[in-house]
Amino acid sequence: MTQYKKRVIALVDCNNFFVACERLRHPELISKPVCVLSNNDGCVVSRSQEAKRLGVNMGAPYFMIKHQFKKVVFLSGDLSYYCEISKRVMDKLYSYTPDVEIYSIDEAFLDLTGLRKTFNCSYEDIIKKIVYDIKNEIGIDVSVGLSYSKVLAKLANDKSKNLQKTMPEAKTYVIGYRKINQELNETLISDVWGVGKNTSALLKKHLIQTAGEFVLQEDIWIKKKMGKTGLDLKQELLGNIVNPVISIHQEPKSISRSESFKEFQTNFNYILEQLNSHIHKVCKKLRSENLVTDCISVMLRTKDFQVSSIKINLLKATNIEFELMPFAKDALLKLFKEGIIYRSVGFCAIKLLSASNIQISLFDSETTEKRQNLAHSLDKLEEKFGKGTIRLGAIKK
Repeated sequence: MTQYKKRVIALVDCNNFFVACERLRHPELISKPVCVLSNNDGCVVSRSQEAKRLGVNMGAPYFMIKHQFKKVVFLSGDLSYYCEISKRVMDKLYSYTPDVEIYSIDEAFLDLTGLRKTFNCSYEDIIKKIVYDIKNEIGIDVSVGLSYSKVLAKLANDKSKNLQKTMPEAKTYVIGYRKINQELNETLISDVWGVGKNTSALLKKHLIQTAGEFVLQEDIWIKKKMGKTGLDLKQELLGNIVNPVISIHQEPKSISRSESFKEFQTNFNYILEQLNSHIHKVCKKLRSENLVTDCISVMLRTKDFQVSSIKINLLKATNIEFELMPFAKDALLKLFKEGIIYRSVGFCAIKLLSASNIQISLFDSETTEKRQNLAHSLDKLEEKFGKGTIRLGAIKK
């Protein structure tokens, strides 16, 4: 018989994350209905509670609803900024335990097993402290679900968010062993994390409506109908961890930045300034990951969503914006056509390498060192005074 390790797992999830990030830098938006839009202002990807109450649906196309919801503040997404705030949240989680598995930009699983002695308090008090510290130190509201497996932690997190609709202060929810059966009996199998529409339909066909009814099924039947995935799901629902928290930092394969202009553009110099801004943000991310790039791409998108791009292989890998800007400008000059209306420009660092493995040439070491020092100074200024403290100019066409 398989022996399962007993673990204590938490899922920390930032509430309405993109909207919360926007309210950090625009406090005047607090309590107002706010929606953040996807790349190129395509559709709604984050909603404040006020916007939800007005009836704005997740994924709703912006062009269809912008006239319907005139009281809602619609904002273009700023993924680079959201990633900065996400990193601050995740760094805070790592201060509690090294066992952090980042699941998405606004979610992470934590293995808190054994930390009661470290913090000299209960597990429930630990997650309450996490909520308090992230709110007070970073300014982001989070919900935390606590239980004995990832699936149960996700269920607990969902319970917390549902409670917040009527009790905004209910930021945490715990499913202890004594509550597991009750919670499973009250949870539709279709609401369980990892159960898709097809699986849900299959189980309902066999009169299995709740998670409680599912875990009562024989292993042989579950394996026949759902395979190993079904058996793993059953054990996770029973509080036996099958998929442990795995803290692995995966280096990105590419880093890109693109954002729609506030207004359609035919002005080359304006587009170049936006491109330089993207280059700076990509390079800042490269430096934070100790990476360099030896291949870049510049993209230009027209009002009618026609995309053209140029890829450039560099002779020397770098993460310094001042070294990349001349190449990017040359590419933009080739892409730009007079009289064409443009909606966005983008920049991407494609081939990424570890900066530690790059050797500096004897002949350009002094110049490179000065540029590196200047670039890191920009990073420190923005870290201290906030994003946008420094704006990089552009030599006009």
